[in-house]
Amino acid sequence: MLTFFEKIKTFLSEIYMPRLQINDLLEILIIAVLLYVFMVWIQSTRAYTLLRGILVVGIFTIFAWVFQLTTILWISQKIASVALIALVIIFQPELRKALDSLGQRNFIFHFFVFDNSQETVRFSDAIINEIIRAVNEMAEVRTGALIVIEQNIRLDEFINTGIEMDSLISSQLLVNIFEHNTPLHDGAVIMRGERLVAATCYLPLSENVSISKKYGTRHRAALGISEMSDSFTIIVSEETGRVSYAYMGELTTGVTPSELREQLHYVQQNSMKDRNENNRFRIWKVRDK
Repeated sequence: MLTFFEKIKTFLSEIYMPRLQINDLLEILIIAVLLYVFMVWIQSTRAYTLLRGILVVGIFTIFAWVFQLTTILWISQKIASVALIALVIIFQPELRKALDSLGQRNFIFHFFVFDNSQETVRFSDAIINEIIRAVNEMAEVRTGALIVIEQNIRLDEFINTGIEMDSLISSQLLVNIFEHNTPLHDGAVIMRGERLVAATCYLPLSENVSISKKYGTRHRAALGISEMSDSFTIIVSEETGRVSYAYMGELTTGVTPSELREQLHYVQQNSMKDRNENNRFRIWKVRDK
């Protein structure tokens, strides 16, 4: 035990303590905030469990170094050479989700927009009325539904998983699509502007561990697409008939028709505002011809 305390004393005596300046304190503050945000974000994903496992391995390695367990240290050194690549592979879904989220909120790209399509036409009040009417009818008879409204981030990769339609949106069309035992009722429909572009689309399931187990695949799929894009997704539960929506990584359940209408108007106005700001500050735009 005396040898252990001597090692600790020697280790502490060799630590170099530099003089702190204002820029050093600023760097420490920024790093502390980033670490806090990272820990808060990772706590809601499955990566939190993996991170705790890595922490246990790190503590065990320090223990081996203090007591000079040479065999374990040799194994740790050999594993360390490939540990970085292994971490990238293990945390690939979480890293992709974090970079997607960072890209969505980066104001720099308001100045440099690379657009390969025409401006998206936003949905009108008439389309909102059709959606509300269809949702109410399906909720009354407990017909499950999943309606995704595309915003600024295009959902082409998910549209390609379904059947392309390019149809004008109406309440009758939505109700008929999600009717039981019809060819298109399984999966989600995706709206782009005032057109229904695809049906039976597959959406990514959310990996948020804080979601209640009472919510099924539809709710997890809606939350998953909202975490990867700025889309607005409406869910009608087949079990309860309750209406919910997912937006910007948050799930709101049991909404009334008036609350859903209010939220749709908010998304409509917010989308128009984002498009106007992009046009105002855009100085470089590239189009495919």
